[in-house]
Amino acid sequence: MDVREEKEIKVMDIQIEGNKINCPLKGKWLIATPEERVRQTYICRLVNEYRYELTQMGQEITVANGHRGQGKARADIVIWRSSEDRLSQKSPLIVVECKAETVTIQEEDYYQGYNYAAWAGADFFVTTNQKETRVFRVVKGHIPKRLDEIVDIPKATDNDKKIKELLSQTKAFTRDEFSKLLFTCHNIIRNNDKLSPEAAFDEISKILFIKIRYERNNTGAQIFSKDEFTKLKQAYEAVQSRDSRPFYQQLFENTKEDFAKDDLFEPNDTIKIKEASFEAIVEKLQIYNLSNTADDVKGIAFEKFLGRTFRGELGQFFTPRTIVNFIIDILDPQEGEIICDPCCGSGGFLIRAFEYVREKIEKDIQHTKNRLKERFYGKDFDTLTEKQKEKITEQISIYINKLNTELDTQKEGSRVYSLSHNCIFGTDANPRMARTAKMNMIMHGDGHGGVHHHDGLLNVNGVFENRFDVILTNPPFGARVEKSLLITDADRFTNQEKINYYIGLYGEDYLSAMRQITDHIGTPVIDLYISGKLSGLTEVLFIERCIRLLKPGGRLGIVLPEGVLNNTNLQIVRELFESMAKIVLITSIPQDVFMASGATVKPSLLFFKKFTDEERREFDEIKQVATVEIRGKYQEQLAELDAYLAERSNPVDEKKKKRAEKKVLEEKIATEIWAIVKTKFDYTIPIAQVQKAGITTTGAQCENELIDLAKEYTPYRKKNKLWSAKEMSYSYDVEDGKVMRRDQNGNTKELC
Repeated sequence: MDVREEKEIKVMDIQIEGNKINCPLKGKWLIATPEERVRQTYICRLVNEYRYELTQMGQEITVANGHRGQGKARADIVIWRSSEDRLSQKSPLIVVECKAETVTIQEEDYYQGYNYAAWAGADFFVTTNQKETRVFRVVKGHIPKRLDEIVDIPKATDNDKKIKELLSQTKAFTRDEFSKLLFTCHNIIRNNDKLSPEAAFDEISKILFIKIRYERNNTGAQIFSKDEFTKLKQAYEAVQSRDSRPFYQQLFENTKEDFAKDDLFEPNDTIKIKEASFEAIVEKLQIYNLSNTADDVKGIAFEKFLGRTFRGELGQFFTPRTIVNFIIDILDPQEGEIICDPCCGSGGFLIRAFEYVREKIEKDIQHTKNRLKERFYGKDFDTLTEKQKEKITEQISIYINKLNTELDTQKEGSRVYSLSHNCIFGTDANPRMARTAKMNMIMHGDGHGGVHHHDGLLNVNGVFENRFDVILTNPPFGARVEKSLLITDADRFTNQEKINYYIGLYGEDYLSAMRQITDHIGTPVIDLYISGKLSGLTEVLFIERCIRLLKPGGRLGIVLPEGVLNNTNLQIVRELFESMAKIVLITSIPQDVFMASGATVKPSLLFFKKFTDEERREFDEIKQVATVEIRGKYQEQLAELDAYLAERSNPVDEKKKKRAEKKVLEEKIATEIWAIVKTKFDYTIPIAQVQKAGITTTGAQCENELIDLAKEYTPYRKKNKLWSAKEMSYSYDVEDGKVMRRDQNGNTKELC
């Protein structure tokens, strides 16, 4: 095709008027649902990029299984090799399944769509939600255990040889490409600007935030490319004086303002690289739209970048995903529960918890959609006229459109909005890690608003005692909190606007929580904790902190050094914690797991359940009875010792001996009291040991016994009623274009 012919080709654009969108394959205007927008966007791409004619495509085409009674389905887009093939009802070349942008495509979706493609006899299967498009080759005759992802679909002009080549070209996952690109950008800064690894990482974070802000504000319509940057820069310089700040610095100022409530950056912070480096990185990143790129792609890519950068160059290490997954599987967080990690690091626990609950919500919404389709696409559907069918299909699209809003993190009042804005909290004392956690969470689909740069042992905003249903954490090991670490005015929260905001959210509980700081300025942090009188180890203090953060009946999963609570020197510490919570599982894991992340301490995974109010009363009553019994047993000895020590005329050396005797006696009394308490407040503590936990010393994958352990533990936990997760439940009613959501308390909300 020559240049003149190329110019004559008209670009096909999406046409939207009000709430209607033009559907050329249907020859009509339909409701512009999110799914319909994705479908028409991909049809435009098929025409403009792949050069297919509308006459060789069909929309919502029924494909039937060749086996009688095994069903039929409607494929979103079907493409034939030619319009003649379509008219003669030959097997199509490509089948495409579309999902709304807000819908995360699950593995079962791939297999379901693959079935449609196989039934139709297609060679290619495509799934897209506009954020992510994946192409698979269809293996005829059987459904494979693993789908083969390939590079691309053929263009309309490709011959049979080219099509065979495409079918043989498997594709490396996009996230690997994105991860490598982040490393490339990191190296640009280190080479051009001679910054340290940590400083280079900070500058990458700033540019990523600028890009995310720009592409979100443009609703995915415009990628933050080098050309776009140049155009905006020229417009900026045309109206600014010569002494104004450079445009890329102004972009960062605008970004800081947009993220001001998140405290991501210091007020005086600037971009610390040359403009040429900034432009080079923008150009490298321009192939990705971070507003549209799938959360799975950019999130896991960012994690890979973090793992290598921080572990290799910044001296940080992260909790391996196999451990994170196991802890979350055991704790089984539910929708509506409030989750926290007071030592969140890069946010691994919070991200997986967010994804875990979001997946539950997505499955519930999908089940609702399936029930809706069963109701409207009943056995009589095929007997209806085409006009009646279209009316029903349009009505279902409206309902599905409204159900999809439940999955939108930006839609206030949606179920995923509530999860990301009201249920995920974390703190980290390192400002770089807190910022990284926020970025990591944004990359995985949001939930970053509850993450704060703050000492995890101190209250802040929404992180305070008796507030959380689930806590999962990996606190720092082996370090000590010294008496010299004081609570200072710098720990006090002074922004009155934000204070008023949090008072509005949490009321008197917030004001009470903040008194932990305001009433203790100048006090050692360690003095806030009972365990601080027994040990200054950070892991010990954080166990108490986590238990205190939990609501009665709340549950905790924590990574600790092996044997920390079996150490005879810390026996009194264990007794303290067992007087606050039940130990519901101890799991010993191989040291290999954390060696791959840069740590050398052999770890254990401990799970606690904070006493319910009833358990608290039972424990206190047992202890009180035991205390009266045992102290009564030694009452005379104690009285004699106290009398001797009270007599001023007794020799100092003898008093010293008597005080030592009393100390030994008090320890004996405490031991006997605890023995009675343990006998009467008795429960089983499951202990497990795994030899392989999914990762070797080099970071390679291996067998993961934790998966089977989690499967075994769940029915055991339910049978013994170790805890009852407060699972939210919703029902949906659809009628007259409305979708009403009703929760378990009878509260209703219309979805818009």
